[in-house]
Amino acid sequence: MRTATTIEASHDFRDVATFAVEAEKLGLDACFVAEAWGSDAPSVLGYLAGRTERMLLGSGIIQLGTRTPVAIAQAALTLSAMSDGRFALGLGASGPQVIEGLHGVGFAKPLTRMRETIEIVRQVFAGDKVSFSGEAFHVPRPGGEGKPMRVSMEPNPDIPIYLATLSPKMLELTGELADGWLGTSFVPEGSAAYFRHLDAGLSRNGRTRAALDVCQGAEVAFAEDEDALRTMVAARKKELAFSLGGMGSASTNFYRDAYGRQGWAEVAAAVHEHWQAGDRNAAVELITDDMVLATTLIGTEPMVRERLAVWRDAGVDTVRLYPAGDSVPAKLDTLGRAIDIVRSL
Repeated sequence: MRTATTIEASHDFRDVATFAVEAEKLGLDACFVAEAWGSDAPSVLGYLAGRTERMLLGSGIIQLGTRTPVAIAQAALTLSAMSDGRFALGLGASGPQVIEGLHGVGFAKPLTRMRETIEIVRQVFAGDKVSFSGEAFHVPRPGGEGKPMRVSMEPNPDIPIYLATLSPKMLELTGELADGWLGTSFVPEGSAAYFRHLDAGLSRNGRTRAALDVCQGAEVAFAEDEDALRTMVAARKKELAFSLGGMGSASTNFYRDAYGRQGWAEVAAAVHEHWQAGDRNAAVELITDDMVLATTLIGTEPMVRERLAVWRDAGVDTVRLYPAGDSVPAKLDTLGRAIDIVRSL
């Protein structure tokens, strides 16, 4: 297994850079930068491209609807050039709350928008004149004065595209078209809920699992004993309740659905219902210890080692570690311990 992490950039970008530089020294293979509703990913990635030397840098993710497909491709070409080819383009549909509520862009037909975005992006990467007519995008704009153009940057068809997907149809699209899968909410014992859809997409394009980097993410934290572990698990129940209840709209929540397909359908639905009704304490109380432990890498060091071995055996190629800690040194200490375990496996 390879190792990666995802950074959610804050206002203190010196800390962000320090973490990335030191993580690279620890042997980290890849660093993705999140966007969500905070700082934009490409700016931070450009900053890190000038501070790092070896590890892969990726957007984790750029959200559909926040930029045109050509603007996404331009940013990707720029970042790949700045990093000497160390960039991976991570894309995701996000959800209606962010796309419609923050950006004022329609969220309808995310599968179509994703497929068409990838096709346009790859035209740009190849150095072609962009010409596309689909359901979501028309380039050039019909009836206008524009003609097909190519961007003036050097082509680079080798930039890998990773997709952050959870729903069955999006997973199939990932297997069909992507170079990597940025997964989350992953229970290795229930991995068929994801892999059967990824494999269906792979086979549709004549590919096997070896063609796809399965890059799975989870928080990693080390507890010194069982008492400390109980405290850690209790603290993370609110975070999980927010994912199941608040990461989306009243009708659309991909995290709730993903947990549901892995054996917690009734609990996930109830958590979502309570959270949307404003009763967050009731939502948190429904989260079980098993729900936290099954989808994270939290535990004593032997527990974390055992779980990482299970992840490896389930088919994870790259483990994306979110290290716990209340400071940069603490996070780096956690990350270093986890990287050492992965290497030993």
